[in-house]
Amino acid sequence: MHRTAPCTAGAAGPMASVEQLDLSRYAGHWHEIAHLPVSYQRRCVDDITAHYTLRSDGTIGVRNACRARDGGYIAVEGVARQVEGFPARFQVRFAPGWLGWLPLVWADYWVLALDEDYQWSLVGEPGRRYLWILAREPSMDAGTFAALRKRAEDMGYDLSDLVIAAPLRGDADAPGRPADGEAPATP
Repeated sequence: MHRTAPCTAGAAGPMASVEQLDLSRYAGHWHEIAHLPVSYQRRCVDDITAHYTLRSDGTIGVRNACRARDGGYIAVEGVARQVEGFPARFQVRFAPGWLGWLPLVWADYWVLALDEDYQWSLVGEPGRRYLWILAREPSMDAGTFAALRKRAEDMGYDLSDLVIAAPLRGDADAPGRPADGEAPATP
């Protein structure tokens, strides 16, 4: 059994996050399996990860990293804060701390679906522009991926541009990561 947010078909319906989230279990290392294209990930070709660290002030340290086309690694540090009253909704900022007072530097990060054992997560935001499928392992079972993709579509996401950034296991017909040396399709 998996925890999941209630979903409304169609982009016009309201978005919901999961109702419960144990932050200490959610913290740690995640591998990106797929994402909707975002400008700051254009240079990423492989080994895309997110690492969340609980801080003593109640915020969450965020470190996103990936391997770039030139073979080097790109990393960015940020901070997340939980939205009061919603355990699975966060606001994330990668801008310098002194700009933290500006609302526009904070982006929504909502956990939309979560494995009961915290092995995968579907993350998005209420405008349905951004979506990430994350896993604790660097690959994902093709059946689990297909179910998460369907769940996102049922929530009103257009996944026609979904970038699959990691290998899928178990189904030869399932779309997988591009061959070594090829960059994933980006806009």
